[in-house]
Amino acid sequence: MSGYIFGIVALLLAGMFVLLSHRRTARIMESLDAMLTKTIGGSFPAESFDESRMSSLESRLAQYLSASQVSALNIKKQRDQINSLISDISHQTKTPVANLKLYSQLLEAQPLSPQAMGCARAISAQTEKLESLMDALVKSSRLETGILALQPERQAIAPVLRRAVEQYMPRAREKGLELNLAEFEGEAVFDAKWTEEALCNLLDNAVKYTPEGGSVTVECRDFELFSLIRISDTGPGIAEEEQAKVFSRFYRGASARDMEGVGLGLCLTRQIAEGQGGYVKLDSAPGQGSRFSLYLPRE
Repeated sequence: MSGYIFGIVALLLAGMFVLLSHRRTARIMESLDAMLTKTIGGSFPAESFDESRMSSLESRLAQYLSASQVSALNIKKQRDQINSLISDISHQTKTPVANLKLYSQLLEAQPLSPQAMGCARAISAQTEKLESLMDALVKSSRLETGILALQPERQAIAPVLRRAVEQYMPRAREKGLELNLAEFEGEAVFDAKWTEEALCNLLDNAVKYTPEGGSVTVECRDFELFSLIRISDTGPGIAEEEQAKVFSRFYRGASARDMEGVGLGLCLTRQIAEGQGGYVKLDSAPGQGSRFSLYLPRE
């Protein structure tokens, strides 16, 4: 009889131990979940957790998350300072750049020797390059910080394509290129202004690097989740080892170093695509041209 009672007591004690262990594990998991949720939301308050009541795992995780939060705040602060500096520099250089453009135009209007005229045109070209650089830097930094927010909405793609192509048609004709736009009637969800900016960056590259007598083609297709805008050219193409780098800020490939540009257009294009739920892809090979594909969400 006593052995029977002892067995029951042992079972009850074992059950209580299992229950207490389960509750403690559940409490720890809830605590860890709360820590991670607050950290993901950017508001982990380390002081709200009582370390004296924590398990060793909870304590170590709290210390790690607290340090990560501080590190993330420091990175954000540094990024904000850099973006603020870029904006300040851009603002301060507007007047000098405008004056340089004016003076170079006045010089070009004067009767100058061939050498002096070449210098005046070089000043004008470099001034435009500086203006383009500052404009692209400001746009990129403001997109990163959310100062300029994308506002995607469902709309027709064709009007944006036509506006972008019309901007580069004169340059293509001057260079002896065929610039073709295929008809398309589909819709997608995108910010019209910023998507036009992205398309212009892709068209600028295509027209710039395609040799005389070549062609640039703009076409669209609808897929289940995305609408595709593809810009194909008959330029020199891009080597496989360079393709992942061309979307980096300021990257200039071996074949592009002698061409005008600052290496920000493709970086900005990728930011615009990703900022509205899309993406951009490159398919190219040396001697076979390049195909940049911009994917825009349909819903």
